[in-house]
Parts: sequence; structure tokens; C-alpha cells
Amino acid sequence: MFRVLEVGPNGVATVSQGTERVAPPPEGVLRWIDLEKQDDDLLELLIERFLFHPLTIEDCSHFDQRPKLEEYGQYVFLVTHGFRLTSSELEPLEVLELHNFLGDRYLVTVHVEPIPPLEAVWKRLQSEPALVRRGVDFVCYLVCDAIVDSFFPLLDDIASQVEDVEDQVLGQSKKVQLTDIFRLKRLLVQLRKVLAPQRDVFGLLAKRGEGWIDSHTAVYFRDVYDHVLRIHEWVEGTRDLLGNALDAYLWSASQRTNEIMKRLTLLSAVFMPLTFITGFWGQNFAHLPYQSNWVLGGTVAACVIVPAAMTYFFLRSKWF
Repeated sequence: MFRVLEVGPNGVATVSQGTERVAPPPEGVLRWIDLEKQDDDLLELLIERFLFHPLTIEDCSHFDQRPKLEEYGQYVFLVTHGFRLTSSELEPLEVLELHNFLGDRYLVTVHVEPIPPLEAVWKRLQSEPALVRRGVDFVCYLVCDAIVDSFFPLLDDIASQVEDVEDQVLGQSKKVQLTDIFRLKRLLVQLRKVLAPQRDVFGLLAKRGEGWIDSHTAVYFRDVYDHVLRIHEWVEGTRDLLGNALDAYLWSASQRTNEIMKRLTLLSAVFMPLTFITGFWGQNFAHLPYQSNWVLGGTVAACVIVPAAMTYFFLRSKWF
């Protein structure tokens, strides 16, 4: 489904749907064309009216592209990614992939599912058409900035969970689960796969006078690049924290195992003299030792005194 937002010389925003205005705008008109749930016929229409390269249209047919920036003479092709939570458990993350065609006085965006940041920018431009008059590259900046800013609530949720895991590990809480740590690490790896190439893309857009980006708009893209850089550094730092938490968890589990083994060893040491005494005096002699009350009493006394003395010694040495 196509929808078109355009602003003419009079500065009034006009919104329409359908394919009638899906074409390069006339002189003095700036046009944003948004395509959601594309199919082959709609993509073929873009080729016919905009002469887009078949490779870029092929990318729009299969939404599994990494963030990238490519120039094709009359326009630039930009792929950006965002994320959306699909559950309260932060797993899995749904990737929101957006393809942008930025040309002379027009911006064409293609996506499969609704993208909340893009919808927010669309509504904002309807009420503030003066922003569109600053150029379609500035509209592209607004969309990219909204997508990048949508990362921050997600990062806050992840940071909260990481802090909970750290508190549980350092407090040696029994509630901590190894699966929680690995789940968070998978989330950070998923973010890193997107942020690393996206950082390079916005670095190129931030260069003054690069391609179709005006030097005045490049300053704003530098701010987006700074945000992506901060998010990427945060992800790297949080991965290190989770790695440390995992090491602490494994060390704590190893310490608990060692404590259990130590106590079992001490318990075996306590019963070892009893085994010796009862085994030695329980042998079959010609004259049984236990026929003497003195020997029997001494054996029973040894069975009581020796373990008690060993237990006292272990407790005094703080081995238990």
C-alpha cells in the first residue's frame, strides 16, 4: 500500500494514498512516498517510474539485508534497522528493517510491518510541513533519528535485567539462572550485529557534503552517528559486565561444590577411626575380646571420644 506526503511551494502538507502520485515530484514539490507490505507488482511500479536499479528492488523483495549505504547515480539506497520487543522477556527481538531511496526532492521508504518511529515522524510532518521544506534529506534524518532513539527504552530494560543478574550473582542468590545470563548475552549479540554496520553507515552520512546529504543536514546526521556510537559502546561494555557476571557465577558454583566436597571429606574422616576400631575388634579370635568388660568398655569409649575429639578439632580449625 502506497501513501504519499508532499509539500508544495505554498508550504501545505498533502497526504494521499494510491499509486497516482508515486513518481518523481515536479519542480518545487518535496515528496515522501511510503510503501508498506510490498509485493512484486508494487516494486515493479517503482522501477517503471523511478528507474531504480534492479538490485535495490531485489533487496526490497527479501528483507534480510544488513545496514548499508549505496549510491546509484540518481539516488542513494539506505538500509537501517530498528528493534521491537515481542514479549516482556525481551526475547526474541523483532528486527524492523527499513529501506530508503533518497533522491532529488523525493524520499521513498519501503518496509514490511508498521514501524512506530516512522509513524511518529509521519504524523509530525503532517502537522509541521515546514520541516519537509528543509529537504527530503532532512526528512530522512528525522526517520533515522527516531529509529535510533527507539533503542534507548530497550537498553534501559536490558540494563535493569543485567543489574538484577549482577545483584543475584554477588549476593549468591539461588534465584540466579544461567539461562538468564546467556539470554541477555544473545540479545546483546543481536544488537551488536546491527549496530556495528549501522554505525559505519551513519558515519558516512555524517560527512559534510557526502552524496545526497546537504552539508547543513550532515550536522544532524553527526548527532545520530554519536547516538549510535554511544549505544554500540554501551552494548560492548554490557557484554563485558555479563561476561564478568558469568565468571562470578561459575566461580561461586565452584566454591559451593568445593564446600560440599570438603564437608563430605571431613565427615568421612570422622567415621574412618570408627571403621578401624569396630573392624579391628570385630575380628574372630579364639577368645573374643568383648568377653572382657574392660575391653568392651574401652572400645565403646573410643568410638565416642575419637569422633568427638576430631569434630572439636575440625570446628576449632574452622574447617566445617
